[in-house]
Amino acid sequence: MIQLDQISLGYQGEPILDELSFSLQKGERCALVGRNGSGKTTLFRLITGQEKPDSGTIMLPKHYRIGVLEQHIHFSYETVLQEAAGALLEEQHYRAKRLLSGLGLEEEMWQWPPLKLSGGFQLRLQLIKVLLAEPDCLLLDEPTNYLDILSIRFLTTFLQRWNGEMIVISHDRVFLDQISTHTMGIYHKKVVKVKGKTSDYYDFIAQEEELHERARVKTEKVRSHHQSYIDRFGAKASKATQAKSRQKMISRLPSLEKLKGMEGLDFVFHAAPFPGRKMVEVQTLSFAYGYPVIQELSFSIEKGERLAIIGKNGSGKSTLLRLIARDLALQKGSIVWSESVAIGYFGQTNIDRLEKGKTILEEIALANPSLSTTEVRSLCGLMLFGGDSAKKKIGQLSGGEKSRVLLGKILAHPCNLLLLDEPTHHLDVESVEALIDAIELFQGSLVLVTHSELILDRIAFDKLIICHQGGRQQLFLGSYSEFLEKVGWEEEKEKARPVAKVQVVGARSKALKPIQDKIRACEKSIAELESYLNEIQQELLGNPSSSQMQELLKKFATGEQKREKLYLELDGAIEEKKIIESQ
Repeated sequence: MIQLDQISLGYQGEPILDELSFSLQKGERCALVGRNGSGKTTLFRLITGQEKPDSGTIMLPKHYRIGVLEQHIHFSYETVLQEAAGALLEEQHYRAKRLLSGLGLEEEMWQWPPLKLSGGFQLRLQLIKVLLAEPDCLLLDEPTNYLDILSIRFLTTFLQRWNGEMIVISHDRVFLDQISTHTMGIYHKKVVKVKGKTSDYYDFIAQEEELHERARVKTEKVRSHHQSYIDRFGAKASKATQAKSRQKMISRLPSLEKLKGMEGLDFVFHAAPFPGRKMVEVQTLSFAYGYPVIQELSFSIEKGERLAIIGKNGSGKSTLLRLIARDLALQKGSIVWSESVAIGYFGQTNIDRLEKGKTILEEIALANPSLSTTEVRSLCGLMLFGGDSAKKKIGQLSGGEKSRVLLGKILAHPCNLLLLDEPTHHLDVESVEALIDAIELFQGSLVLVTHSELILDRIAFDKLIICHQGGRQQLFLGSYSEFLEKVGWEEEKEKARPVAKVQVVGARSKALKPIQDKIRACEKSIAELESYLNEIQQELLGNPSSSQMQELLKKFATGEQKREKLYLELDGAIEEKKIIESQ
């Protein structure tokens, strides 16, 4: 268990955590939520000893091992497989191979030097190393970042079977709810922990705020009533005693400040009018980067339609969106846009296009020069950049803050076709909820690239484009839930992954062989020993002499000891076999 008691920490006189206390009991798996900048990652650093609190104590059991998903990556081995397996015995390498396959690192990558991997795959490799180390407690900070939808589904299943403790930070509420037993959040510089899902936590916070506000209003009424009496009669000698008594009563009333509440995004995408029906027509579209990414794809986007582009990383989702957004030159096929289409495009690389030297105000103003300063400031406020914070330079912002600037730029210019590529990256849970609400209320059309099953479940999509490896696309007419019910992911079907299955089964068979040999050897030795002991028993029944009986009894006792030892070895081997077969 982990125990934090009265922890306080501040930077440059600004308190981050204030007398925070909580415990993580054996077997508890906690989702950790809270606004970006509220101190979630700081809490991890305190638990691991990377930071020291200004006051308070942190207690961990002796020899308690914590596994942390580090964002700063370093490698020690020559190949990806060696790096993943680390100190594992060779017969246990099947576990590393299973995780590598499940998290999207194909077999051809296993012999690569780790540094050859992209940044996203390097983070996956780092995650695999943490999971294979089997610590007592996992601290995972946004483990689903850079994972595609299939890898998230695999990781969810893996963590559901995790036996140790766990604290996980993520913006994906579906993922958190599926793997956690408790939810805790950093709220007003303290930790609030509840048993249950993220919705249980937010319901509890809402109730607490309501109770607090009721108590505050009641206290203020009492305070006002007594103060009114003092103001009216305090100067009168006959009422001096009562006035003094009421002053003491006021001093004993609790000081309840009005809570600021959980500040969140509060915006809507403004839809520009669209007079026609068909907005975009895509015909026999093909694209390649030296290898096929999109092949002979045809579809249309009509007024008011919602379309999701889903699939594994590297399968061409962002490329397709960039082509629709006119952000990439066509190679083969055609895309015809209606003259009335007004696009609002949120792309993965757009964050890098923000000018570091410009302020937030300047960047949002660039999206629509016709807006007044007051209107731009209003948009900044909606994106949580109120007051002087709107004057921050882009170069000073975090990834989440830059994402909010991009959303602000889209809001600044009304559109009728939203093109969003992973817009939830870097956003916290509350901001993701606000974004989903804004998308649901948007009156125009939507094309969305996402790995979030929360968004796929919440938004009523009319069409899906499922992107497969090798440049193959599949058009499905219907929602994501209908797709799962009627079609499902090819990669999750056993017949569609024969290579990976053979690899895992082969590795498991290799690990099982010496165990099975040991089981057979134990069973054979036990059978032989049973026969030998039966022979001794028969001799004991044959009226042996005193000296012969002593010798036979000695042999029987020795044989029984050997039999007991063999049974213990057999039980251990059978248990080890069960563990390997369950992997």
